[in-house]
Amino acid sequence: MDKKIILPGGAGLVGQNLIARLKAKGFNNVVVIDKHKANLSILKQVFPDVETELADLAEPGEWEKHFEGADVVVMLQAQIGAKQEEPFIRNNVTSTKNILNVMKACAEVPYLVHISSSVLESVADDFYTNTKKQQEEIVLNSGLENVVLRPTLMFGWFDRKHLGWLSRFMQKIPIFPIPGHGRYLRQPLYVKDFCDIIIACIDKQVTGEVYNISGLEKINYIDIIREIRQAIKAKTLILSIPYGLFFVLIKIWSVFDSDPPFTINQLQALVLPDVFETIDWPAIFGVNSTPFSQAIDETFNDATYSQVKLEF
Repeated sequence: MDKKIILPGGAGLVGQNLIARLKAKGFNNVVVIDKHKANLSILKQVFPDVETELADLAEPGEWEKHFEGADVVVMLQAQIGAKQEEPFIRNNVTSTKNILNVMKACAEVPYLVHISSSVLESVADDFYTNTKKQQEEIVLNSGLENVVLRPTLMFGWFDRKHLGWLSRFMQKIPIFPIPGHGRYLRQPLYVKDFCDIIIACIDKQVTGEVYNISGLEKINYIDIIREIRQAIKAKTLILSIPYGLFFVLIKIWSVFDSDPPFTINQLQALVLPDVFETIDWPAIFGVNSTPFSQAIDETFNDATYSQVKLEF
C-alpha cells in the first residue's frame, strides 16, 4: 500500500509493534521520527527498509520535511517516567504543538491518530497524567481530522518497561517482591491487538471519537507476575512485602538511578483502585482480542521479536 504514514515517537513499544503489523498488512511507506538514538538504531536493524530521522520533536528542525505528502500521522511520542516535570512538558505538550503546527501549516496532512492514555479516566494526579490531559485537549481542539485512542497498560514485543522489565528483573533475582497483597486489578492490553485497532482506524478513517481501549480481561497484578514467571520458565520466588518497605526501597533506588524503570509515582498508581471502561472494541474495529495467556506466551517466546530489547 502506498499510504505515507508518519510515526512521531515511533521507536518505542507501540511504534515498533505497529511497524511489524503495518508491514504484515502490506503498508510499506512508513517514516519514524524519534530522539532516542539507541532505540532508533535497533529499529533500523529490525526493519532496515523503514525511513528514520533522529530528531527532538520539541524543537523545530529538518524532521518537518517528512510531513510533506503524508497521508496519516500516528502520534506516539510520550514521556512516561521522569523525576522532574520539564521532560513531560517538552515531550507530551511542546512536541505535540509542533507536530500539529507542521500538519496544518506546512503539509496539510489529512488524518491524525492520537495515542492518548487511560490515565485520563483515572484518579491519578502526576506529571504524566496532567501533561497527557493537556496533550489530548490540544489535539481535540486542533481542527484536524482525528481519532483519539486511550489504551490501558500495554505489553508485548519490544517492551522495555512494564512487563518486559518485570520479566528481565525476575530472571536476575531469586526473590521477586510484590508490594502489599498484590491484588491490584489491572486491565493489560496486548500491544499487537492495539496496533491492529490503529490500522483499522487508518483503513476506515475513523474520526471525531475518543475511545477507551482497555484489555478485556481483568487480572490481579500478582497473577500477571505468575503468568510471566510461567512463560519465561523462571524459578523466582514471588514474595509479598509491606507497601511501606517497598516504597522506601524504590525511593532509595531512585537516588542512584537518574531514570529509574519503576518510580514512586508508578508505585502509587499501581495500588489505586482504577477500573477502566471496557468497550466492545473487537466489534467496533473488527479486531480479534488475543487471550491474555496466549499474548504473554507470544510476547516472551516469539522467535523473531521476543529477544529484541529496547533501552530505557
